[in-house]
Amino acid sequence: MQGHDVRVLQDFLSRVGVRTSVDGQYGRVTRRSVRRWQSKSSLRRNGRMSRRNEAILRGQVQSGQNVFDLQSGGGASAPAPAPAAPAGAKAALGADGHAVAPASAPAAVKSLIAAANRIVGKPYRYGGGHGKWEDTGYDCSGSDSYALHGGGLLNRPMTSGEFESYGDAGPGAWITIYGSGGHSYLVVAGLRFDTGFHPPPSGPQWSTKMRPSDGYVARHPVGY
Repeated sequence: MQGHDVRVLQDFLSRVGVRTSVDGQYGRVTRRSVRRWQSKSSLRRNGRMSRRNEAILRGQVQSGQNVFDLQSGGGASAPAPAPAAPAGAKAALGADGHAVAPASAPAAVKSLIAAANRIVGKPYRYGGGHGKWEDTGYDCSGSDSYALHGGGLLNRPMTSGEFESYGDAGPGAWITIYGSGGHSYLVVAGLRFDTGFHPPPSGPQWSTKMRPSDGYVARHPVGY
């Protein structure tokens, strides 16, 4: 309710057009600003910042949106497309199997990559990562959920089928989730994070090689 995170929130609200004093206190005035932002962003107007709300606000800031431009004629317009990644902004694959994020990547992308690196080499286990974040093994959607959670973009594990409706439609500038009823995988800054379509072992791994995406639905976190 107070401190650095609140100051960042207040600054972000001002950047998207909801002028808010930056005092580090989540008081009555800030809650009113949050409700105003939620209303303009077609979100539930409760004055609370969920992880999803945080991701949406961060995406608006990074794409230079003003929430007062989102609505016209009483209806919400389509969200602006995710900003394109800078030329050459590709992650590198190290000899240890870990991904190295490009310096220009947003903080959430770097955090996602760091989280994914922590479970590289873990064995594949059906249902792994769904009962608890820190598990002995992970399946495909459990791996994807762990990585997205590490980036602050997900607050609960999701199944492969659920990823078909996650976030916004289509490939993202930095992160793309490919979901189907039977499998899911990520492409992050040009690298594939997956539990399949690569040599054994079959646990979560990074790869420079893409796989056919026929039959998958491409989605991306808002703003990424």
